[in-house]
Amino acid sequence: MVKELISNLNSAELSLLVSELGSQSSVADLLNVNRSSVSRWLKKELPDRNNQLRITALVLVMQHLQMVFEPETSRNWLEGTNAHLSNQRPIELLSQGRISEVLSAIEQAELGSYT
Repeated sequence: MVKELISNLNSAELSLLVSELGSQSSVADLLNVNRSSVSRWLKKELPDRNNQLRITALVLVMQHLQMVFEPETSRNWLEGTNAHLSNQRPIELLSQGRISEVLSAIEQAELGSYT
């Protein structure tokens, strides 16, 4: 029962990401996985724990980004270097599990803080 709930949650999160980013390929690129993995996960195959966490983190970050930027700017922000992150790319930090740092950089962008 719990596994089914988690699978449904991941499927819904992935569907949201695909919708916001425009394709399964875009989601796969941001998660650094094969497109076939995203396709399998959308068909109810449960991602491993590491990818479950990365999916949830990416959804959270995308939601925050879209409160600050237009949707098309959000992906560019994720992939570009960021002064608040010591000129690192937010997507790389996300893949390392450094979610709080990325969320902090988004907050800085929202406040209009530039370094």
